[in-house]
Amino acid sequence: MPNYYGLILAGGRGTRFWPRSRRRHAKQVLTIFGERTLIQSTVDRLAPLIPAQRLWINTSPLLRDEIVRQLPEIPPRQILAEPAQRNTAPAIGLAAHILHSFDPDAVMGVFPSDHVIAKPRRYLQFARAALRAAAGGKIVVLGITPRWAETGYGYIEFPQGTRAGSLDASPVLRFREKPDVRTAAKYVAAKRFFWNAGMFFWRADVLLGALRRHLPKTATLLASLPRFSDRRFAARMNQTFPLCENISIDYAVLERAGNVEGLACDEIGWNDVGSWDAVYELSPRDRNGNAARSLFVSAESNGNYIDAGNKLVALLGANNLIIVDTPDALLIVDRERAQQVGDIVKLLEQNRRDDLL
Repeated sequence: MPNYYGLILAGGRGTRFWPRSRRRHAKQVLTIFGERTLIQSTVDRLAPLIPAQRLWINTSPLLRDEIVRQLPEIPPRQILAEPAQRNTAPAIGLAAHILHSFDPDAVMGVFPSDHVIAKPRRYLQFARAALRAAAGGKIVVLGITPRWAETGYGYIEFPQGTRAGSLDASPVLRFREKPDVRTAAKYVAAKRFFWNAGMFFWRADVLLGALRRHLPKTATLLASLPRFSDRRFAARMNQTFPLCENISIDYAVLERAGNVEGLACDEIGWNDVGSWDAVYELSPRDRNGNAARSLFVSAESNGNYIDAGNKLVALLGANNLIIVDTPDALLIVDRERAQQVGDIVKLLEQNRRDDLL
């Protein structure tokens, strides 16, 4: 449909993927799997539904040039560098303002830039159904069937009897915050709670209306911007955007709006690739459970992930480690603590080691 557009959010720093992920070369522009980067794979996945000419990307000033280089099929003017990090509500609102300024009937999907979806054809069936529902004026979210009692994700609560795999949208009863282990186990057992993967669909005018109701300061600031085709747009955006509230779209709109529906996806092979341990889980492993992007030899070593470029890595008596080597930094961490790698980045910030960030 010519009025279907996509917004790819690519402003994150990916600190849990340090030392490979840096401010100027963050997770979304890395080749974690195969030869295509995560953001290139996202564009490839969406191509049968939304061509590159109708994709927009919000990123940081430090990443924009690299994304322009990696995605020559997307018009450079559609790759926006946000002058300040203001979370997802202002970022999405900005894109909705731009789209609505030249297409009042614009319907937009919002997609993370750094996820893996192993079954793209099945996924696109849900995305297409979500866009159709959004064209009718609904706010639509995708829920992922939980595979375990995860405490690191928010959950979407659907009515009793909601069937995973249906392409008909169901009402969303409530958004649940990240639960403790016992609550997460109850959610999985109930079979009507689904992971919130951060993929949203709406008409641009519906989203702008929701922002006016629930986030009026930011809505007013965005409405003050000239049309995207106006030569003053970039300068005005750089002045105005940093004044917007720093808040996620979940808190600002989704948890307050009354017209939210969702599609409960069945197995689409989704993974948010949130840490080096997730990369390990998605990678092929040898008979000792070791996975690697580099040459390695091992003895009495099990369950390790190795990424050391062209360097040979030799393991002896090493178990359940993440080993990532770059020209200026080496990371060695227990796989069970891979989610805490971002703490290393905080330490580097405190010590003003900008050269390693």
